[in-house]
Amino acid sequence: MSLPEQKIRKPIIRLRHIVKKYFIGKPNELEILHGINITVFEGEFVSIVGESGSGKSTLMNIIGALDRPTSGSYQLNEIDMMKAKDKEVSHIRNREVGFVFQTYNLIGRMNAQKNVELPMLYAGIPGRQRQEKAQELLKLVGMGERMKHQPNELSGGQKQRVAIARALANDPAILLADEPTGALDSETSREVMDLFHEIHQKRGVTIVLITHNRKLAEESDRIISISDGRVISETKGKGEASAHGLS
Repeated sequence: MSLPEQKIRKPIIRLRHIVKKYFIGKPNELEILHGINITVFEGEFVSIVGESGSGKSTLMNIIGALDRPTSGSYQLNEIDMMKAKDKEVSHIRNREVGFVFQTYNLIGRMNAQKNVELPMLYAGIPGRQRQEKAQELLKLVGMGERMKHQPNELSGGQKQRVAIARALANDPAILLADEPTGALDSETSREVMDLFHEIHQKRGVTIVLITHNRKLAEESDRIISISDGRVISETKGKGEASAHGLS
């Protein structure tokens, strides 16, 4: 009797030999990332863990197409990011990556619904479709009763829920969360992490969590630890184990 066939998931993020340097050619030239190799597969929940100064923020900027590596190769959802021209990168980023930041980054003069609509506006989605999608996403994150509230009328946890809804607006290939609970108390942090798990399980979204908090990282499928600009270990988390094992 043969074993059930496992679904083969494609790589969403493939980083190979990634080096990032600053002040190139100058006496104060500084290399932050020293040949990073990481693969994240479709539907995984992966944590990248490192202390301050480990290089995780630099790595996040490269994964999110906010910055380019000095050398190496990077494929994002089968797009060769090293060959993309500067004017193409922002379009790719808006389509392929949903960002959730510690500081929420909501627009103060816009209500919750308008904040969620913003990435869709940049993507050229028609107004009625934007409104319907924003309302759907706000209901998904438990903010259906606060769609018309301004950010200054929301708690930190509520702001982060709006930010998560906004990150999902264009159905990105990955949800990239940078210390998403860093500004929240423990109870609200738990609620936000539960929401990430719910989104991951119900919608199958690929999530990459950037954190210094190993306890949070252990909730993911796989933990990638970095130190001094290098990957030092990859271990399974307590989430559903990746069918592919370590990359």
